[in-house]
Amino acid sequence: MRLIFAGTPEPAVVALEELLASEHEVIAVLTRPDAPKGRGRTLHPSPVAALAQRKGIEVLTPATLKGGTADGEAFRARLRELAPDCVPVVAYGNLIPGDILDMVPEGFINLHFSLLPRWRGAAPVQAAIAAGDDVTGASTFRIDEGLDTGEVYGVLEQPISATDTVDSLLTTLAFKGAVLLRETMDRIADGTVSPKPQRGEPTHVGKISVEDARIDWHKDAAHIERNIRAVTPVPGAWTQLAGQRFKVGPITISDDPGEKLAPGHVRVEKKRVVVGTGSNNIELGDVQAQGKKRMQASDWARGLHETEGVIFE
Repeated sequence: MRLIFAGTPEPAVVALEELLASEHEVIAVLTRPDAPKGRGRTLHPSPVAALAQRKGIEVLTPATLKGGTADGEAFRARLRELAPDCVPVVAYGNLIPGDILDMVPEGFINLHFSLLPRWRGAAPVQAAIAAGDDVTGASTFRIDEGLDTGEVYGVLEQPISATDTVDSLLTTLAFKGAVLLRETMDRIADGTVSPKPQRGEPTHVGKISVEDARIDWHKDAAHIERNIRAVTPVPGAWTQLAGQRFKVGPITISDDPGEKLAPGHVRVEKKRVVVGTGSNNIELGDVQAQGKKRMQASDWARGLHETEGVIFE
């Protein structure tokens, strides 16, 4: 098939590479406009755009697809000219209006990193880890005007390990999901695809904000441990000490039968730093002060002026 690939961040690059190596023809990519990056805040193309440029593929970067806007109308005109058979989508990051969805014969097929209808929305991998799910996966489905509500074309399952972070799990799903997306394109092309309606109780998750990554030491230790893994490395779990922000993680739940600390209270020992939660104590792994390098918690603790009465907020 003739494809326009729609995607923006690094995980989408893996899927684009898989499609470029397939028998399908990627005639253009649709991605978000160049964005400021780094200390100089200079404009950089998205990871998907960067790959497409290296491969000599046309890059479309409308700021919006809304009808009646200059960008939206220009994109519609170019879409008619390119006349793709299908548009595979991976984390594109822009709303696709219904009239555009109807312009492509085989539609817009999204690769979503969850087992739909569980974890519809913007941060399904983070949500699965934070909720303590044992298994997650990826789904391909045809985009309609709902939020991740379309018919499912293909599914794969992926166990979640006790050490998975959003980075490690998303990397695994990006590679396995890329194969699923290519296989979905193959089945659409040869007419063997069998779309199925989503079944089960939907759950939803929005974008993860920096504030969402703040540690609530009054929660139980297992909840805190999962939430730290769910935001590692971005935006990164954090707490405050004397008004200064610190990123922390990973942590280990302590099985030490010793003194139970109050939530947020810190005990500095010779080789470890222990913090109280709403249940078990935990042991800190790394600590990173603002503007500083990440270091082991025991090394960080040596720089404290006082080790008594330390309380994370």
